[in-house]
Amino acid sequence: MATTFFYNILFVTLLYLLSVSNGCPPSERAALLSFKAALREPNLGVFSSWKGTDCCHNWYGVSCDPNIHRVTSIDLRGRSEDPIFSKAHRTGYMTGSISPAVCRLTRLSSLTVAEWNGISGPIPPCIASLSALRILDLTGNKLTGDIPAEIGRLRPLAVLNLADNQISGVIPPSLTNLSSLMHMDLSNNKVSGTIPENFGRLRMLSRALLSQNNLIGPIPNSISQIYRLSDLDLSLNQLSGSIPASLGKMAVLGTLNLDGNKISGPIPPSLIISRISKLNLSRNAIEGYIPDAFGPRSYFTVMDLSYNKLRGGIPKTISSAAFIGLLDISHNHLCGPIPPGSPFYHLEASSFVYNDCLCGKPLKSC
Repeated sequence: MATTFFYNILFVTLLYLLSVSNGCPPSERAALLSFKAALREPNLGVFSSWKGTDCCHNWYGVSCDPNIHRVTSIDLRGRSEDPIFSKAHRTGYMTGSISPAVCRLTRLSSLTVAEWNGISGPIPPCIASLSALRILDLTGNKLTGDIPAEIGRLRPLAVLNLADNQISGVIPPSLTNLSSLMHMDLSNNKVSGTIPENFGRLRMLSRALLSQNNLIGPIPNSISQIYRLSDLDLSLNQLSGSIPASLGKMAVLGTLNLDGNKISGPIPPSLIISRISKLNLSRNAIEGYIPDAFGPRSYFTVMDLSYNKLRGGIPKTISSAAFIGLLDISHNHLCGPIPPGSPFYHLEASSFVYNDCLCGKPLKSC
């Protein structure tokens, strides 16, 4: 009888140990529950599955390494095609803050808490201690405070998306240590100060989106050293100085948005014969002439030079461009005839109005 009882106890103990070894550690379950406690989501019930002892099994938005049973990903997005959203016929709304408890998940490689509109408070500085983090996506909330000063310690980080928040402070100098960073979106925040002079150290970067902030100072020349960069958006800031000619020599840069700044000086001719297809320089203080440098390599789906201080005429070489889709040179000080034929035959008068003395179709005759 005693022997049977002993084996029953042993069997139950082994089952318990097996279940613990196959589930997430209690410390990580506790960290997740602390993370959850700082958030409130009353409509969709995204946290209703966060129960039981094994946080690696059917906890919504939580993923674990199948071998070591450690939490590697939190993916909570307020807009999703998941059935939990489609059944409710609504997007998500969540309030609260991001608890520093998330930093106790030391194997975390992806943290997405995005598009909930109501999450506020700072980004926990301890985020910089998550040495395995590759994706940090906190877009579309009401986060405030600074970007963590030591964010440059996250050497594997490939995606940094903090767009559409209320983040302030400067771009931390350490950010340029993120040698694996491929996508950076800080747009629509309150980030101030200058773009770090050594921004070009981010050699793996393909998209740099910093629009709608309070950035000042010049555009760093070092940006042209980022040979993978295809999309650069610095629009709607207070940047000044001239446009570095080296931007026009970048191998894959296809989109350059500098509109809505205080940029002065001339348009570098290198931009006209570059690989850039979307060029927006509008609403600045750019002066001088439109470069007479167009040729077969000039292919623009968008070229917006409006609301500047350009003078002189429309260069004749523009007719030799491979393609110009949308062209806007309105609100300048241009003068002289609009060349006939391509690329002007499809453009409306709004592309040319409010200049000193442009004439010809689609404006009045010369």
